[in-house]
Amino acid sequence: MMEFDVVIGLEVHVELKTESKMYCSCKNEFGGVANSHCCEICLGMPGTLPNINKKAIEYAIKAGLACNCQINTTTKLDRKNYFYPDLPKSYQISQNERPLCVSGFIEILLGNGTKSKKVNLVQIHIEEDSGKTIYSDVDGKTYVDFNRSGVPLIEIVSKPDLCDAIEVKTYLETIKNTMLCLGVSDCKMQEGSMRADVNISLKPKGALKLGTRCEIKNVGSINSAARAVECEIKRQKEILESGGKVEQVTLKYSDETNANIVARRKDEVVEYRYFVEPDLPAIEITNEEIEKIRSSIGELPNAKISRFMSEYELPYADAYLLMEEHEKGNFFEETAKISNVKPKKIANWILGDVSRILNKQNSALASSKLTAQNLKKMLEMIEDNSISNTAGKTIVEELMEQDIEPELVAKQKGLFQTSDLKLLEDVAKATLAENPQISELFEKGKTNVLGFAVGECMKRLKGKGNPVLLKDIVLKLLEEGGKSE
Repeated sequence: MMEFDVVIGLEVHVELKTESKMYCSCKNEFGGVANSHCCEICLGMPGTLPNINKKAIEYAIKAGLACNCQINTTTKLDRKNYFYPDLPKSYQISQNERPLCVSGFIEILLGNGTKSKKVNLVQIHIEEDSGKTIYSDVDGKTYVDFNRSGVPLIEIVSKPDLCDAIEVKTYLETIKNTMLCLGVSDCKMQEGSMRADVNISLKPKGALKLGTRCEIKNVGSINSAARAVECEIKRQKEILESGGKVEQVTLKYSDETNANIVARRKDEVVEYRYFVEPDLPAIEITNEEIEKIRSSIGELPNAKISRFMSEYELPYADAYLLMEEHEKGNFFEETAKISNVKPKKIANWILGDVSRILNKQNSALASSKLTAQNLKKMLEMIEDNSISNTAGKTIVEELMEQDIEPELVAKQKGLFQTSDLKLLEDVAKATLAENPQISELFEKGKTNVLGFAVGECMKRLKGKGNPVLLKDIVLKLLEEGGKSE
């Protein structure tokens, strides 16, 4: 079997969530009646002149800074000429020779956060989106919806630094989480606001010359991108191992068949005939403006994951989820800062029962009545064995529904655990007396019967016994021979 190095680079398109489109005042909004969010400018009517959306430029700079890019203080726009039915002007206003953001890198966390890898970037440039071509199964005709035409987006172009499907998935997740954190895009891949073109080639292991590159266009989800990469690596590997030659083709991944389908063959490089956009001036950006945007960037996702792991000793999976769900992450920190309960236990409750209740109600944490102070009190009641974990679940549900003290809920519902030593000892003696086999097994060295004995006692107490005290009492009685005098 031949061994190969896999070389992968990505071009990620991220739509910016500005109020209006890139070069006109039409609404930038997903959906709507077909061709209802367009005007003469985004339809490319003769004689119309575009205007630059300042907010889109600011968002692009923000994304570039978060990706460690150098920002060009003078940048210009170019016409990229090609024909598609959904490109009304037959050209796209994009950037070629002097993009807004150059170089930079995106750091991805691998191995459950134990190691990282820098994925170097070529550039991040701004451009406008095209319309959407719709193929009708009803009448067999092709329709075009221009609502998306002219929507501002950035294209993040990486160097071929990725090596497998896991790295591709992690890279896309990092971009998505970063853009969401910055607030520059909603990254809803199901709505097309984040899409990826994946370029893959294989070369003999250790070889300097790159293999023939094939491109998978417009992958619509992160999981699909990972599967598409796995399929393409397998396809190219089989061709090369059989002595064949990989042709340069453009592919389309199919979720239904889990296969890459050849869309078109690339016999030669496409010539886009770029030239400077004559209807728009060069964009001048001051260093003061750049620094103002930089100061608006808060803690980025990878930094938050690493901090949660080091500061709160959380495992990577918990840290990732709390980063990803921003609201829950903030609530976790608010609770951890005022509580003596271990952060891991706080995270378990927020990611477990609190999330379960929110999912059931299809609601957000902010719309519930739960406060960090009340969650803290409830957890401390579990810690001091005033209530059981099971009782805590009942209390949390009430705390999310109404503004009430956890102690009051426990009192109203009779959830407090008894710590009456006389009562606990009487129950333990009665349990051992009715189950003599427990003492017999314990004397034979079967110490695991201790848990069974405590469980039997808890049944008698209907779950309201203090399990820590019960365990001490039962163990003492077993060591004394289980006498019930």
